[in-house]
Amino acid sequence: MAGKLYGLGLGPGDPELLTLKAHRILTSSPVVAYPALEDGDSFARSIVAAYLSDRQKEIVIRIPMTVERAPAQQAYDRASLELAQELDEGRDVAVLCEGDPFFYGSFMYLFGRLAERYSTSVVPGVTSLTACSAAACAPLAARNDTLAVLPAPLSDEQLESRLRSFDAVAIIKPGRHFGRIHALLDRMELLDEAHYVERATLANQRILKMRDVPDDTVPYFSMILVHQRGDAWR
Repeated sequence: MAGKLYGLGLGPGDPELLTLKAHRILTSSPVVAYPALEDGDSFARSIVAAYLSDRQKEIVIRIPMTVERAPAQQAYDRASLELAQELDEGRDVAVLCEGDPFFYGSFMYLFGRLAERYSTSVVPGVTSLTACSAAACAPLAARNDTLAVLPAPLSDEQLESRLRSFDAVAIIKPGRHFGRIHALLDRMELLDEAHYVERATLANQRILKMRDVPDDTVPYFSMILVHQRGDAWR
């Protein structure tokens, strides 16, 4: 009998935000797989390092961080073959995923390649969206508010259109786009309604007003939360 494939949402980084279900599956799975940079460590593994056992087999999925889709897709192709071999031999495989597997999560690419052939279960995790909201003490939405998640690489025109169409927005992956997003929010007179959060739940978490963020220090793991009313409860 083939093994079962699990996609485990680990949350944003604080090990205490791992769910009981994810912990149970993680510690009982004979094979644990996780993404890592081509030449670096795995953030996903670091979240649960204290829970891993030397009796478990670990599979590292090296993902190239490039704008082009092809290299990453090829990495997932190779990984799916390696995981399929473990599953075919009857071993359950737990794939670690930062945040939530289906909210911009890396696991979905393996799910698309393997779920039709193997029994699969997805365990949700605390998302970066809710983690940043909690860290900043900034409720996302209330009553009939509409909420949008906007990737920072969108054009200024697309971002402005959505900022005007929704009551609240979360701008993810600002990084190198931070300067123009700051300028856009300033132009739209929304700077005072915006919260900046980076590395939510981690020891080096930082929360600032948008006006106070130097545009040359914004990492990938950051987010901008904007509510048209400033506070959702107003």
